[in-house]
Amino acid sequence: MTAPRATLALALALALALGGCGNLERLSEIGRPPAMTPSSDPTADPQYRPLQLPMPRAEPTPSEPASLWRTGSRAFFKDQRAAQVGDIVTVLVNTTDTANLSNVTAETRNGQETLGIPNLFGLEAQLPKLFTRAVNPSQLVSASSAGKAGGNGSIQRNETVTLRLAGVVTQVLPNGNLVIFARQEMRVNSELRELQVSGVIRPQDIASDNTVSHDRMAEARISYGGRGQLTDVQTPRYGQQAMDILLPF
Repeated sequence: MTAPRATLALALALALALGGCGNLERLSEIGRPPAMTPSSDPTADPQYRPLQLPMPRAEPTPSEPASLWRTGSRAFFKDQRAAQVGDIVTVLVNTTDTANLSNVTAETRNGQETLGIPNLFGLEAQLPKLFTRAVNPSQLVSASSAGKAGGNGSIQRNETVTLRLAGVVTQVLPNGNLVIFARQEMRVNSELRELQVSGVIRPQDIASDNTVSHDRMAEARISYGGRGQLTDVQTPRYGQQAMDILLPF
């Protein structure tokens, strides 16, 4: 193998190594749209972990056999809202985020140091013997420094996300709160949109139409992204990302 071909092969190997399986998956999708993830049990994901939070002490439910009202019920008829593992609840996400930040920094520093040893137990007389040129003991070291830095920063951000997403109750905590996980994928041409919402909700925050607002959700994780040809064009290359991290200047 000639040197240019060996260099090309090495470059391709490094590119594949940087991307790992992600690059191989993207190469396999050339000429066709991204493959959608099959529907599956979210708790079967190797990265899934049951959520553990501080819980109040369990209280026994009083028995009232002569009463038509059951403790904990909201109506005489069966409640159709999500209440146990496997039930479906719709999450409403409607968030508008606006941020404006300006920062100006100015810094100036000057320093000067001088070191001399005119007399040191008579040893200063030995300095000319150690150096080829004459040495003045009173002017051994002299250093000075000056620095100046300035910076201007400005951030303006406006984000609006509005969506409805159905999720599944994956866990019922000891205090009755529900852990939910919602995931949805939409493919348009060669672009795949991925939506994901997870968090903890209270049963009493679920509306009569079996929906819950995202601002009623604790430990909320909301992800709206995607992958495909347009995303690839808008994403910097691996080499550029690595240089942005490693270059100190």
